Amino acid sequence: MICLRLRLLSPGTPWRAAPRHGLHKLASVQSASTMAKSKFQGLLYPFSVLDPYLDRSVDRTHFQLFQPCFEDIVKAEQLFQSSPSNHIDYLSSAVRMDHVPALKQPEVCFIGRSNVGKSSLIRALFSLSPEVEVRVSKTPGHTKKMNFFKVGKAFSIVDMPGYGHRAPTDFVDMVEPYLETRSNLVRTFLLVDGSIGVQKADLIALEMCEEMRRPYVMVVTKIDKCGHGALLTNLLSLQEVVRGHTSSCFPQPLLVSSHRFSGIYLLRCFIAHVTGKVQLSNTSEC
Repeated sequence: MICLRLRLLSPGTPWRAAPRHGLHKLASVQSASTMAKSKFQGLLYPFSVLDPYLDRSVDRTHFQLFQPCFEDIVKAEQLFQSSPSNHIDYLSSAVRMDHVPALKQPEVCFIGRSNVGKSSLIRALFSLSPEVEVRVSKTPGHTKKMNFFKVGKAFSIVDMPGYGHRAPTDFVDMVEPYLETRSNLVRTFLLVDGSIGVQKADLIALEMCEEMRRPYVMVVTKIDKCGHGALLTNLLSLQEVVRGHTSSCFPQPLLVSSHRFSGIYLLRCFIAHVTGKVQLSNTSEC
């Protein structure tokens, strides 16, 4: 199977809980809205920062399909804020499908190469609920299990083990059966490092997602780690792959920086939309 090519045999290492942090100053889109208009626009829609650097001949359509309004983004954000009626927390971990929690609500999962920033991204998504423990490490391949987070009664989010360097030895037994059989999985988010572009392992993972014939989305991480020119080059190369080699991938890549919070509000809204919790007023279907 395709997953076999993603695995590197290496011993696992135990997780250590990351320290809990207070509320980040950009955790809420309402707080970010007090910034200068141009900076706020860049946080909401990161592609708008790159747009001026693109030649006029470049088709921008596929970069602007998902453009929810501010009000819809605020609605989606409320789902990511823990409250007595919307409890958000780590639920459980699993290494095999018979250990996976039985959940009825819609579910989304995040997969990607080791050190692409999955756990950091999930922590940014949950930044309005800093009590939620999302384990993050600078060591590649730190995620060794499927980690489930429950967002009230709305949906669940799964942080999957990374493929490539230091992938867990039982990666295949975890990821492939999950993607094939998880009945409540509504969207897979495949993460690619925007500072280095698409790697061979990413192409194999993309092929795996295509083989599953289930809808997925490309998320371009670490967009703050390189210049605009390098990021655009990597982004356009990714778009060529999506346009020419995919049928189940949403055409628009979602650009994010977990450090600067660029694109985090948009990603929250995308998740809320595909799980059926927020109906959008002015954007394409996903």
